[in-house]
Amino acid sequence: MNDDNPQAAQPGRARRWLLRGVRAACSVPGLILASAHVGFAGLAKEAGFTLAESMFMVAAVWALPANVVLVGAVLSGASLPAAAFAVALSSVRLMPMVVALVPEMKAERTRGWVLYVLAHCVAVTSWVIAMERLRAVPREMRTAYYAGLGFTLVIGNTLLVGVVYLLVGSLPAWVTAALLFLTPIYFLTSLWSSARERAGHVAMVAGLVLGPVFHVLLPGFDLLAAGLIGGGGAFLYHWLRRKGGGAPA
Repeated sequence: MNDDNPQAAQPGRARRWLLRGVRAACSVPGLILASAHVGFAGLAKEAGFTLAESMFMVAAVWALPANVVLVGAVLSGASLPAAAFAVALSSVRLMPMVVALVPEMKAERTRGWVLYVLAHCVAVTSWVIAMERLRAVPREMRTAYYAGLGFTLVIGNTLLVGVVYLLVGSLPAWVTAALLFLTPIYFLTSLWSSARERAGHVAMVAGLVLGPVFHVLLPGFDLLAAGLIGGGGAFLYHWLRRKGGGAPA
């Protein structure tokens, strides 16, 4: 019956792809992200945030580095506008990810508000998984797949932070700190393996070298300076290789 009526089969098909997105979130990258949020729960509690505030930060800000920046800004006594600006500046790095991912998800009948809602779930983990797997998903089912992936990560880690917040007193401090650092290690290895051009590798190496240098020379603007100079240098490298007629880099 459903084969003769594609419209009737559509909700069931979307549900299946939604569940596949949920399963994709329950993977090694998802577990690494969850372990990092265990560390964040300890950090938030030590900083004096309440349970509700800690969970709200995860759900509303979502990207873990931005949440760490927010905690640091509050601890340093920064004003609300300054803390908001620091979080916004930290999250600017996600804009190119959204720009790259949205065209991959958009189908002929996709509504704009759906893409706006799904954009909230964009962070490195969901972006890497989606960019690796969306090509195997029918285009009209990609928003359903990413909704399952993205919202499982957001809701799951929000609840996890709440649970760990109540139990964090039983964990040694070095364990929560070590778990927090698992995420950047995973981000680096995932981005390195998924880079399609050599210029991506150049940008990452430049960032690793320039980050500590600018942390000493320009504290507070180190990430911005390393990103602009390292990323600009990688783009120049890519442009010169293409102009010179070399192999795609």
